[in-house]
Amino acid sequence: MNERHRAYFRQKLLKWKEEIVLRTKETIAGLHEDSTQHADLADRATTETDRAFELRDRDRQRKLISKIDAALARIEDGTYGYCEETGDPIGLRRLDARPIATLSVEAQERHERRERVYRED
Repeated sequence: MNERHRAYFRQKLLKWKEEIVLRTKETIAGLHEDSTQHADLADRATTETDRAFELRDRDRQRKLISKIDAALARIEDGTYGYCEETGDPIGLRRLDARPIATLSVEAQERHERRERVYRED
């Protein structure tokens, strides 16, 4: 992976992280603003379900930020774009589709097959 590729992925990761942080701030502001109490139980249940879904989604996004930070650290230390399992380069198309990928396609497929086998036991 050359310097141009690293710069491209660094920028892509930083933009992705910025979008996540912005959406999180919007969610927090929305939760503070929408503190209305509904008299109807169905309306209250719908509101609570929506809130729970939003908070669950934000928690997933929080975990994603740590993966983005780890990918940015790998860019800095020169290990970005290489499979953690085999050491082989991860394809650029895979990194473009999933910039936080740590495994090559082949290694990811092996990992998923092992996961399926252990889950079925």
